[in-house]
Amino acid sequence: MSRRTAPAVVTVIAPCRPRLRELSAEAVAGLVQRPARTVLTMLGTVLGVGAFVAILGLTSTAGGQVSAAFTVLSATQVSVDDVGDSATEQALAATGRYDFPADADAIAERLHGVVHAGVWWQVTGPSASALAVTAVPTAASSGGSSGAPMVTVYAADPEALAAMDPTVTVGTTFNAFHDSRREHVIMLSAPVAAQLGVSRLDAQPAVFLDDVAYTVVGVYTRVARQPEVLLGAVIPAGTARADFGPPSPTSPATMLVQTRLGAAPQTAADIATALRPDRPALFRVVPPPDPHSLKDDVLGSLNALFLLLAGVTLVIGAVGIANTTLVSVLERSGEIGLRRALGARPRHIAFQFLAESTVIGALGGLIGTALGIGVTVAVALVRHWTAVLDPALVLPAPAIGAVVGLLAGTYPALRAAAVEPVEALRR
Repeated sequence: MSRRTAPAVVTVIAPCRPRLRELSAEAVAGLVQRPARTVLTMLGTVLGVGAFVAILGLTSTAGGQVSAAFTVLSATQVSVDDVGDSATEQALAATGRYDFPADADAIAERLHGVVHAGVWWQVTGPSASALAVTAVPTAASSGGSSGAPMVTVYAADPEALAAMDPTVTVGTTFNAFHDSRREHVIMLSAPVAAQLGVSRLDAQPAVFLDDVAYTVVGVYTRVARQPEVLLGAVIPAGTARADFGPPSPTSPATMLVQTRLGAAPQTAADIATALRPDRPALFRVVPPPDPHSLKDDVLGSLNALFLLLAGVTLVIGAVGIANTTLVSVLERSGEIGLRRALGARPRHIAFQFLAESTVIGALGGLIGTALGIGVTVAVALVRHWTAVLDPALVLPAPAIGAVVGLLAGTYPALRAAAVEPVEALRR
């Protein structure tokens, strides 16, 4: 009788797979053992992600302020340039306005939405140069401009001056009475007043334009429109025509129009025809710029520049993580060999070092995101702005740090996985 052989028992050993919890615990333990190195390695990622978040937050916040500035100033300004033509210049010179009609201010202000509208131009001397201005007539300035500072003088209607909206620190602005009576009055910008030694107006100081006395009625430091007058002086247009003649072809007149919000495009479309129905082509109307396109161009250029800098910082941080992780692989060769001898597979070693570099990048991303948000809010508070942060751009920022850490740790992890147990234990 034959004996039956018992069937062989085959034990199937499940392949060892690294668990996420174990990998995370080992990665945190490896980082905690070297806190100083971990913090220094994390610094590059912190700076890169922080710069990324701060740039996006500050540009979004500043974008709202740029839009507000355009709304208040650029969106309410229209300029009308007298381009004229050579055939009509001599005939129109006698009017003192060239192509602008005598009642151009009143015509423009009858348009719906116009607040102030007036004509202004640069006053030139006999040789089409700037005028000599002195606080006291001197022998050197008699009969010419030698020895006197040359100052750019502008002529402006009272309504044009109102549209410029100067900030007067001393005195007041001239008005329609001075313009109609051709009074010899002048307003000085703060730099010109300091140059001429005019600081007080209680004694009614006078300055001299080519030896013609003008009483200083005001000193201004800022203007909302036409910033070129900040380094010059302004006299009434009627006085300028009487003393120096009408605008010249080399220095033509320009109408400055201040409108209510939203009325500038329609005003720009109508004003040339309203001023000269017979020949509107004599004027070149400059409408306000599109605030959205200009804002997008400016902020787009700034974003590209600063994001490039943030990208460079992230690359430097990635190089730092890769370098530190590679040094850690070399220092921990004995640990790697022991793990391999106890049964750890190459992928286990690779996953461990990848987990460490990823944790470093993620922590750097979290800290950098917090710093970036803090910088944005702090700047907004100091500047009295409204902080604008897009969650769709800010929330993924820590993930960017983790991705940087993962990519930076790939090569060191592969190096660690390739270490042979015997060679590692010999070191």
